Amino acid sequence: MKDGSGIKEKLVAQALAEGFVSCRVCRPWDVPQVPGRLQAFLEAGYHGQMSWMEERSHWRGDPALLWPEARSVIMLAESYTPDEDPMTVVGQADRGAVSVYARNKDYHDLVKKRLKRLARWLIAAAGEDCEVKVFVDTAPVPEKALGQAAGLGWQGKHSNLVSRDWGNWAFLGSVFTTLELPADKSERDRCGSCRACLDSCPTDAFPAPYQVDARRCISYLTIEHKGPVEEKLRSKLGNRIYGCDDCLAACPWNKFAVAASDMRYAAREELKAPKLAELAVLDDGAFREKFSGSPIKRIGRARFVRNVLYAIGNSGLPDLREVAQGLTEDPDPAVADAARWAVQRLW
Repeated sequence: MKDGSGIKEKLVAQALAEGFVSCRVCRPWDVPQVPGRLQAFLEAGYHGQMSWMEERSHWRGDPALLWPEARSVIMLAESYTPDEDPMTVVGQADRGAVSVYARNKDYHDLVKKRLKRLARWLIAAAGEDCEVKVFVDTAPVPEKALGQAAGLGWQGKHSNLVSRDWGNWAFLGSVFTTLELPADKSERDRCGSCRACLDSCPTDAFPAPYQVDARRCISYLTIEHKGPVEEKLRSKLGNRIYGCDDCLAACPWNKFAVAASDMRYAAREELKAPKLAELAVLDDGAFREKFSGSPIKRIGRARFVRNVLYAIGNSGLPDLREVAQGLTEDPDPAVADAARWAVQRLW
């Protein structure tokens, strides 16, 4: 363990120079509320098919167990604020709505590279006996709780981190280190009586403020959920084919949103409002080529086309019936089921 009080200010300056919108510090053990909340979430079954949350709950519930030698957690936020209203495409019957974060390069790669550069800088500044580990989303790290403990923002009623300085359009990353850095003051909840995010949800995925039932969340249903989606929820998906931005877009704190510093988050023109008819007929090769380097690629062609067919079924456009009809015998059962459902809806 090494004292890093003398480099904290330089660390923050370096993080901002790298493109992060905010950099704060907390301790790995500064989130005592997480185990109880996580256990309640799992016991309620709100995690759906995400069995990995249960399997690694001991780490996610106590980040100090993830790397016992760590003495500080550097929490970072990177803005991906859209340059146009993401809700514009919602309701365009013949188009698909792709979540803002997935309209270009995979943020996992971009944020992780930035974190690694910052970590290398820290080692150079503090000495080689300073050890670091970087995490962005894929490890069992409670980033949102740690972000609030570090003062980046607070977990809003939609469970995402919200800031007075940059709204809620931000990716979170963390650098765990053996360095003893001065901790920042945690942020308090500033949602007040506002319900904008809760009331915006098309599927009523919030059983109560600060609680999310993933089994009803469109982001979960279109990305994590395998197989057919319950019929009672399909019509509520609208034309959302990958993720959902409704609760994020509704947050009034976005009046303070900061523009994204990395142009690779800017939407590719063909993903701003892609035509459902063109997406539905993608075979595996065409799907992989179209979404190379995109987070969309990881769900695979079948799950994506399944989502597109639900959107076609919700479109009310008879002209799209033929496209759906052509997929009723698709080798993937979930795709074939979605195609038959869409045909019936458009009859």
